[in-house]
Amino acid sequence: MLTARGEESDRVRGLSTGADDYLVKPFSTPEFMARVKALLRRAKPEVLSSVLKVGDIVLDRESHRVYRKKSEIRLGPTEFRLLEFMMRHPGRVFSRSQLLDNVWGETIYIDERTVDVHVGRLRKAVNNGRMPDVIRTIRGAGYAIRED
Repeated sequence: MLTARGEESDRVRGLSTGADDYLVKPFSTPEFMARVKALLRRAKPEVLSSVLKVGDIVLDRESHRVYRKKSEIRLGPTEFRLLEFMMRHPGRVFSRSQLLDNVWGETIYIDERTVDVHVGRLRKAVNNGRMPDVIRTIRGAGYAIRED
């Protein structure tokens, strides 16, 4: 956090609410750079396995294939990215806006209802009309993939 507020209570509040560091203006550029480098050293890169498994669904990032109960599921590129994102965060509820930003990207301007269309296609492919639905719709909140 970079701010002009330097009172102890301000620093404590900033760090307590999630700031990794607290730097008060005026500051020196070398100190600022040293703090950024220290934060980057502590940051651990996200280790991504090439295979994700949630319940009976297996997603292989390298081969770009998805299986449910050992049967291959054919997905389009958008549905694949949507499923991959949700499988990286099982049980977590994502709003349409969050899914748009994380799956389509923040620079794309499309209607939020587009998410509903792609979730519907993903459901149809993954459930194949016979299997229990693994994607939960949380009314007024968004979508999540079941953890079980």
